[in-house]
Amino acid sequence: MFDEIKPHLIELRKRLAISVGTLIVMFFVMFSYYQPILTWLVAPLNDALISVGKTSVNAADGMVTTTQVGGTFFVALKVSFFAAILGSLPVILAQIWAFVAPALYANEKKLVVPFILGGTSMFGVGVLFAYYIVTPLGFDFLIAFGSFQFTPLINIEDYVGFFTKIMFGFGIAFELPIFAYTLAILGMINDRNMIEFFRYAVVIIFIVAALLTPPDVLTQLLMAAPLTFLYGVSILIVRVVNPAPPLEEEVDEDEDEDETSDDTKKLER
Repeated sequence: MFDEIKPHLIELRKRLAISVGTLIVMFFVMFSYYQPILTWLVAPLNDALISVGKTSVNAADGMVTTTQVGGTFFVALKVSFFAAILGSLPVILAQIWAFVAPALYANEKKLVVPFILGGTSMFGVGVLFAYYIVTPLGFDFLIAFGSFQFTPLINIEDYVGFFTKIMFGFGIAFELPIFAYTLAILGMINDRNMIEFFRYAVVIIFIVAALLTPPDVLTQLLMAAPLTFLYGVSILIVRVVNPAPPLEEEVDEDEDEDETSDDTKKLER
């Protein structure tokens, strides 16, 4: 049995090595630019603080603090790793496809370009949606709430970890149409499967939104609503790519109608 799976393990190790190697190289590249990347990450928080009349994070008595001696260094590492994953995503998706490709037919292997480009693009769209729409509204609400009583002192380590979790959550969530399209091409799902699973999908979507977003209803809805919409889009995509076969009842009804029409024609003759 081990001899049968050994080639697959060797191939998996090769793909993992390429992915990890690319991630390491990209990490060092991003680490050299961590300051502008960190500025970009902190910008929504800075805007939210300014919008509620608080001091800018760039001021001497800024609202963003660190509680660790090497806090800034570890934040730079987290930020660089986050950016490295985004930069390495096309290569990682390509390695995933290369590992799965030997089990596919020739026509299915041609989907490599849509899979890589679509997966990378949709992940980027999810990140940008979270950055420009979700986080500004969420931070404005959370910081403004009670700001007339307390001055918010935001820990940079907590903020970066929290922010990157939201970015990855939305990035992965927006991959749903790509995964649905791929599974439909492979014949693993059809539109009827997705329609029947819709009620459970909505529950899962709201649970995921509650786990990945701040504990306020607004931000959770801002994640759950586009996910539900994307699920509906995925159903339409799957319906085009791999529509469900007609039910037996529908087939029987069609056959009965055909037989009735044949009998009618005979009587007319």
